[in-house]
Amino acid sequence: MKKEVKEQFDEVSSHSQLTMQVVEHIRLLIISGEVRPGDRLPPERDLARQLKISRSSLRSGIGFLAAMGVLKSRHGAGTFVASGPPSFDSSSFSVLGALHGFLPGQMFEARTVIESNLAALAAERATEEQITELAEEVAEMYAALDDPHEYLIHDVRFHRAIARAAANPILAAVMETIIANLYERRSKTIQNAVDLKESSEMHREIYRAIRSHHPAQARRAMEQHLELARIAEESEAEVAAPVVEVAGEVPPPPEDEAHLSR
Repeated sequence: MKKEVKEQFDEVSSHSQLTMQVVEHIRLLIISGEVRPGDRLPPERDLARQLKISRSSLRSGIGFLAAMGVLKSRHGAGTFVASGPPSFDSSSFSVLGALHGFLPGQMFEARTVIESNLAALAAERATEEQITELAEEVAEMYAALDDPHEYLIHDVRFHRAIARAAANPILAAVMETIIANLYERRSKTIQNAVDLKESSEMHREIYRAIRSHHPAQARRAMEQHLELARIAEESEAEVAAPVVEVAGEVPPPPEDEAHLSR
């Protein structure tokens, strides 16, 4: 049993390392000027060959960067460097290791405190352009109901957009660290999601409250969404967790939240 747990841990650790390898490589491409905002990245097969990793691992890193707003994928056209301000200057990438010890319950508690108030502030302060951006992300979520990993990218981008619309750079910086951890953890379980439509509808309710400039309504909608998200992610993690049986023995029930991957 210990061997299986160790192998699972090593696999997750290796996945995270490969993701960060892709992130660091693309970061250096941008810093060096080899690719600039608006440029298309080299084809996946070329990048995978350069990094000596599988295309699956490469896509994991690209998905992370897309969720962080650094890259944008266009169907049939390729992956491009976003034209907006870069997100490399926050601790989004290095924070992953620091946050690994946080329990899922603690993360959702923090998210509820921060994001419910960010939604209220966004309802007061969001510009028309920012409201349009939220609408676009909601539309993309509905379009990706059959593609959980693509859905997750737009889910994360929606929450980042709210943080920006709240017009408080300190809170936005805090959210960057939380969102980086959110994407890294959820990307391992999102394939087990059973009702993304319900999630997309909750995001639409948040968007509508912000668009209507109703802070109290936006706060309540975000709180409700995060509670449903907590329940959904617990279920996803339970499906993803390995079932261990030794000589007919039934494994003991997990303690509190230690069995959750998020």
